[in-house]
Amino acid sequence: MTGNSNQLRSSRWTIALGFAALTAIGCAGGPLTAREKGAGIGAVGGAAAGGLIGAAAGRPGLGAAIGGGVGLGAGALIGDYMQGQDEAQYQYNQQQIQQNQRVIERNRNEVQTQRQRQEY
Repeated sequence: MTGNSNQLRSSRWTIALGFAALTAIGCAGGPLTAREKGAGIGAVGGAAAGGLIGAAAGRPGLGAAIGGGVGLGAGALIGDYMQGQDEAQYQYNQQQIQQNQRVIERNRNEVQTQRQRQEY
């Protein structure tokens, strides 16, 4: 029995170290994109909904696994769409800024021209 308990203890440590390593690696990548946030929210929400539906059918683990997978996919698609919208808005804003800078430069030149005319 001592051999089994040592093996169980060693398995638990291995699992704990694995989770710690995954957590450290997962947190080292910088801020999450909209796609990643959507995938995470979808996976958690899908797993919760799948677990509830699965519990009603007598298989909560299976329901949570299926719901998590479906939620992950749906959340990633929604997050990808949101990220695309953010990028499109950024591009539009950059174009507007450039256009405004051209207008400002043109107005500066106009003012400079008017000042020179007044001097003569």
